[in-house]
Amino acid sequence: MSHFILVLALTLATAHASDSPGKGRFHLYLLIGQSNMAGRGKIAPEYAVSSDRILKFTKENAWAAGVDPLHFDKPTIAGVGLGTSFARAMADAAPGVTIGLIPCAVGGTPLERWCNGGDLYQQALERAQLAMKDGTLKGILWHQGESDSVTETKARSYGERLAKMVSDLRSDLGAGDAPFVAGKLGEFLKREDKSGKPSFWPVVNEQIASLPKRVARAAVVESKGLKHKGDDVHFDAPSLREFGKRYADAMSRLQRQ
Repeated sequence: MSHFILVLALTLATAHASDSPGKGRFHLYLLIGQSNMAGRGKIAPEYAVSSDRILKFTKENAWAAGVDPLHFDKPTIAGVGLGTSFARAMADAAPGVTIGLIPCAVGGTPLERWCNGGDLYQQALERAQLAMKDGTLKGILWHQGESDSVTETKARSYGERLAKMVSDLRSDLGAGDAPFVAGKLGEFLKREDKSGKPSFWPVVNEQIASLPKRVARAAVVESKGLKHKGDDVHFDAPSLREFGKRYADAMSRLQRQ
């Protein structure tokens, strides 16, 4: 019995390895970006999501139950993210499918590290390729941009740079036009940083909104109505749960195209 089948059997409480889904019924999603993708929401029973038919690819490149925290970028503060509610919605919409999440987000990181040649791009590529030995990549989730709001130059070039990253990543993964969903930055972000310098996050949001015009099979998720956890930076747990559902809705629409 392979390690994948063993973990899957234990996680899903199946009696036999033959009960596990084949590669075609194991749908994989790559989660990339910075801290709001990694998840900083409070972990509490009221925010728990069932892990039934949801797995995560761990730091050790093994499959485990898909529960929060999914990410391991900063273990002392990693918490509820949008990935689990996204996966729950996708699993509920496809009863015969198991959802596999590939968490790769790292807090506080700029887009340049996620572009071809960057260290995080390479890390995500390698982890996705390992995971794809067991399942089929069905989409990519992205949330990032706070770190590129520090200068107007970076903010106004964001859309072009992101589009190039999407194209390169799809090509290197051999994933064709795999659906790509990006979420807007929180509208609660301050217009100035702690030192009084302007933040250009509204420009980044405008650039994110332009993505579907730049690349095929891309969608943008609105952040309207979502709240921060008290730090004016990170979405709170209820908002991340809602955000994940919005991502799932956008992903499902792209997959039907």
